[in-house]
Amino acid sequence: MATHVITGAGSGIGAAVARRLAERGDEVWLWARDAARARELEKEFPGARTLVGDLAEPERLSWALGHQSPPDRIDSLVHSAGVVDLGGVGELTPKIWLATLATNLVAPAELTRLLLPQLRAARGHVVFVNSGAGLHSHPQWGAYAASKHGLRALADALRGEEARAGVRVTTVHPGRTATPMQEKVHRQEGKTYDPERWLAPDAVATTVLTALDLPRGNEITDLTVRPS
Repeated sequence: MATHVITGAGSGIGAAVARRLAERGDEVWLWARDAARARELEKEFPGARTLVGDLAEPERLSWALGHQSPPDRIDSLVHSAGVVDLGGVGELTPKIWLATLATNLVAPAELTRLLLPQLRAARGHVVFVNSGAGLHSHPQWGAYAASKHGLRALADALRGEEARAGVRVTTVHPGRTATPMQEKVHRQEGKTYDPERWLAPDAVATTVLTALDLPRGNEITDLTVRPS
């Protein structure tokens, strides 16, 4: 039975990944921002275990994990949590830039650093659920795209550094996906939200599981999936 740590499992892609892994009998550890959210996730995913720490404050994650007992071996760490605030470069404040980079880039880097011993022990897999914005940036998407471009750079560096330890690293770049985040984006854009136009979270979860289930000795480095 494999052991997986998943961020962003409260909704959208992260929830779909967690559900698929739990249904096949794997052990899932879900990351929660606080104890109340952890209790909600435990009710939503019976049998799942939780770890608590606010990804918006990556400098406190080491302290948070130091007061908990994460698994001794981790077969995969799936980074699915993220935040988005649209706005032009001439409008975005340092507060928004720092909040976006903290959650979308610095927190994944720090959480990976903290859990690398367990990933190395299992010759595990780190999956970064990125975005099409991690490949191309568009007007109003500067802060989010910068964080996702940085996340891709983080994945590429980590892959080279940990290859000798047997740790695989995959970046998944989904197009627009029918999630609560996408609904928020549509409100910010002043557009009508129609989830039928976009990828289903379960479709993205399939791409994540495809990368995880690839036989040892093979590695999907980057994977892009788009609504047809």
